[in-house]
Amino acid sequence: MRTWCNRHPIGFMGCFLVFYLLFFFWLEHRHPVAELVIHCPLDDWIPFCKYAVIPYFLWFAWIPVSLLLWLRRAPRPEFWRLCLPLFAGMTLALTFCALVPNGVHLRPAEVPGQDLFAQAVRWLYSSDTDTNVFPSIHVFNAVTLDLAYQRSGLWQGRRRWVRPAARVLDLAVIASTLLLRQHSVLDAAGGIALALILDRLADRVSRRLTLPRPACRRRALSLKSIL
Repeated sequence: MRTWCNRHPIGFMGCFLVFYLLFFFWLEHRHPVAELVIHCPLDDWIPFCKYAVIPYFLWFAWIPVSLLLWLRRAPRPEFWRLCLPLFAGMTLALTFCALVPNGVHLRPAEVPGQDLFAQAVRWLYSSDTDTNVFPSIHVFNAVTLDLAYQRSGLWQGRRRWVRPAARVLDLAVIASTLLLRQHSVLDAAGGIALALILDRLADRVSRRLTLPRPACRRRALSLKSIL
């Protein structure tokens, strides 16, 4: 399986996309009503902003574009270093929602206006329910991608502007989940915490997987000599 993934990274990403979408839509139909309502006092202070739909929708392109950039430009271990926490976190988030159906009651009663932004928000509300929100996958992915952009050596020299640009976009995505009333502050906090934890775990796993083979052989030989 590992060999197949290394040889077919695009196929692996495609398989995960199918798995994620099937899991997500199954949850949407299985738990149309939240059993656990997520809310905190800070949510009541956040205003609704229809223009936040721009970075919210950019998230859907930001993930595949970033993965393809890493696949094309970065060393292969660095590409898998990004995939490991990203795909694991999305799976864990959906699994938690399957075990603990949750949602929010934050959306405005109506979205006034006939402009493009208002229509986009109404389409979002009609196609995506306000359930299965904790932890926020939007926020989780934004933080995970931001950590990867700030850590990677790809963006140096003339490309150093990419890092602050990525940070601005990732922060805008996080803010959009709150300004569109799609998520509670607790959802965002959960997404941030999950991203930081999995990034630390992925760092440990990647270090073990990239342990030089000669060192492993020397260690095996030393054990044989002792025995």
